[in-house]
This record gives sequence, structure tokens and C-alpha cells, in this order.
Amino acid sequence: MFRKFALISAAILAVSNSAYAADIVDINLDETIQRALESNRAVKRSIASRESAYWALRQARRASGPTLSWSTQANAVGGTAYPKDTYNHRLFSNTAQITYPIYAGNALKEGRVAARYGLNAADMELENSLQTIKLTATNYYFNVLRCRNQIEVDEDNVRTLQEHLNNVNAQFRAGTVAKADVLSSQVRLANAQQSLVTAQNDYDVAVATLSNYLLMPTDTILRAQEQLTYTPYNLNLANCTAYALENRPDVAAADYAVKQAESGVRSAKAGYRPTVNAIASGGINGKSPFSNKLSDSWTAGISANWNIFDNGVTAAQVESAKASLAAAEEAAAEAREGVQLEVQSAYLTLHAAEKNISTTKLAITSAEEDFKIAQVRYAAGVGTNLDVMDASDKLTQAKNNYYVALYTYNTAKAELDKAMGIPVSIDVVRYVSAESEGKNAADARAESAINSNYSEVPEIQETQPTVTIDLSDATPIQE
Repeated sequence: MFRKFALISAAILAVSNSAYAADIVDINLDETIQRALESNRAVKRSIASRESAYWALRQARRASGPTLSWSTQANAVGGTAYPKDTYNHRLFSNTAQITYPIYAGNALKEGRVAARYGLNAADMELENSLQTIKLTATNYYFNVLRCRNQIEVDEDNVRTLQEHLNNVNAQFRAGTVAKADVLSSQVRLANAQQSLVTAQNDYDVAVATLSNYLLMPTDTILRAQEQLTYTPYNLNLANCTAYALENRPDVAAADYAVKQAESGVRSAKAGYRPTVNAIASGGINGKSPFSNKLSDSWTAGISANWNIFDNGVTAAQVESAKASLAAAEEAAAEAREGVQLEVQSAYLTLHAAEKNISTTKLAITSAEEDFKIAQVRYAAGVGTNLDVMDASDKLTQAKNNYYVALYTYNTAKAELDKAMGIPVSIDVVRYVSAESEGKNAADARAESAINSNYSEVPEIQETQPTVTIDLSDATPIQE
């Protein structure tokens, strides 16, 4: 009966464990990037920031239209001015007024211009956020591949050292080698096994990090379907830099910030000019709400106001706006300088890793041959155990160096793509061109959206997938 209970308990436990087992997901680089772009919170924040900029533009545009206001008062009155038989100690007043701004010293116009550039900048910042997310997801994916390769190298090393230890034990039993060879071989195998445990833990952490970035449960088992490979990158530094200066969305956003600041200077100068409004109003008075029994009136006309002397407030506002413009110009210049440095750094790292790939590949071949020779010499009694283990270490190090070079090359390639501003959702050059022709932000986005026919830089476009971001959940843009 106890055995039956144990079997039933084991079955229940097995079913429970299978029910709560972690999901296994096969994934490649394209799917990793797509999942990141669809789910990452940074995308949602950038979309929300763009919506905020859109509503700021709507607000600026509505400020140029008419406004209707209504006010009402309910008062208890008395005295000779308000006879009791007429007012009965009560007076209700209602006034409605329509105001239409005719001229505001260009303040309203510049407000619209600044808000429009703010929306353009938000579009660029959204694109930059998408490119950053793409880069981060790519690096996390490549790190999983690197850790997996490290496990393979350490497993090979453990297997090799185990075989060597078996050989040493056999020779020790035959009396041809000393006990010291057995002990040193055991120590070296134990160290290799520890390295393997560390590599397996690093792999688990890398998978959990990628899962977390994709907003998947951290216990999800992601199985990468690709290997680190070498694909030549046939662009020179000058072309990469020129492309980056034209296509980086953060550079375009900095340029729009300069234009926005220029508009801010012109808006501040509007304080030197008069304002003119068209006004129409009407009112009724009565001893009950909304009654015109006592009186009614209406007026229509134009109101002008000119603040001739404001004790230097406008002048200070203008100087402040000029300082903001200078800061924006410096930020734009700094952005361009930073782009050039990023491109150069990624480019040099890429080509250094490219050279290391070829040299480390040759080193593996040499290390494998050296290890075979050391094994043969030791088996023949003319080599030492230390020679074999040193040769094994050199072979393991050569393999590690090769995979590190592959990892560095691929991540540097991804960094270079980001530094150049390889588009994800929109083509920055076409967007800026459409905007300069007078297109609003929605039309500029539509005209510059990435599609499968985009091939201005085919060498670059083939390296990473492009994705169109769905903004349908955001507030519809009808400018």
C-alpha cells in the first residue's frame, strides 16, 4: 500500500512539474529584434512622448482660433440703486464673449512653428529609440551565442582532459609514469570542470537577460537557432561617416531643436509688438437666472494692446531665448562630433576583430597539431605530462580567442549599424526632405516609411532586418 501511495505521489509530482515547466522557445536574430521592437517599454515611452508633442502642436494651432467664454453672477442687492419692487433683492447677470486673435506680434505663428519642429524632433527620437533597442537586442542575442560557444569549448576541454587522465592512469598502473602525473592531470581536469560550470551559469544568465529584455518570463528557455559567423563588411570609414551624418535620427532631432529654438527667439521678440483682437459680447440682467427682464446689451469691435514699457521683461526673454538657441546649436555640433567618433570607434573595432578572426583560426590549426604531437610524445615516453596539458590549454585558449573575435566582430558590426543610423522604421533623409517641402509629420512619416523596396544602401540593408512600427494604438494624427 505504501508503494502504491509513493507511485501515485510521484505521478502527481511529475504532472505538476510538467505543468509548471518553463517554456522552450526557438528564436533567431530577426525574431529577437522584432519581439524587442514590439514589446520593449522604451518603445512605448517614445510613442507616448511623440503623442505629447503632437498634442502640443494641436494646442498651438487651436490658440490661433476663436474662443467663446461665458460668465454668470448671482447677487443679493439692496439700496436705492436697486428698488425692491424691481429687483426683489436679487440680480442675475450673464455675459457671453467671443474673442478672435487678429495679430499677436507673430507669437501665435511662431508657437505653431516651434510645436511643429517639436513633433518632428519627437519622430526622430522615436526612430533613435527603435535603433537603440535593435542594437541592444542584437547584442544580447550575440552574447547568448558567445556563451554557448564557451560551453562547447569547455566541454571539449573537459572531454580531452578526461581522456588524457584515463591514459595517464593506464600508464601509471603499468608502472611507466609517476603518481605525480596522475595528480596533476586530476587537478587540471577539476579546474576545467569548474570553468565549464561557470560557462553554463553565464549562458543561463545571458538567456535570462535576453528573455527579460523581450518581456518574456525569465525562466523561459530560449534556444538560439544561429551561430556566430563572419560576413565581410565592404564599406570604408569615409562612406560610413558621411552616411551617418545624413541618416542619424538624433542628429536630425538636434537640428530640429535648433529650429525650434530659433522660433523661440522670434516668439520672444513678439513682446515688442502690439496685439489686436476682434471681440463680440452680449449680456442680460434679470431678477431670475437667464432672464433679460431688467436689461440686455451687446458690443462688437476690435481691441488693441501695446505694452510700450515692461521694465525690460521682453528684452530679458529675448536674451534668454538667444541663449537657448546657442545651447541648441552647440548640442547639434556636439551630436555631429559624437557621431563621427562613434562611427570611427565601431569601424576600427570591427576591422581589428576581422583581422583577429583570421589569425585565431590559424592558431587553432597550429594548436591542434601541437596537442596531437604532445600526446604522441607522451605516449612514447619522450614527452612530459606538462607538455600535454600546456598544449591542451593553448588549444582551448585558441578556440576561445576565435569565438571572442567572432563575437566582437558581430557586435562591432551591430554598433556600426547603429552609429551610422541604419533605419528601422523611417528613412531620416526622406523624412527631412518631405518636411522641408512643407509636409506635416504624419505625411512625412508615411512618405519615409521603410518598405521592402528600400535599397539605397544594399550592403547595409542586408545586414539587419527593418521593421515598420505600428502606431495604430496611438492617438490618430490628423494635422
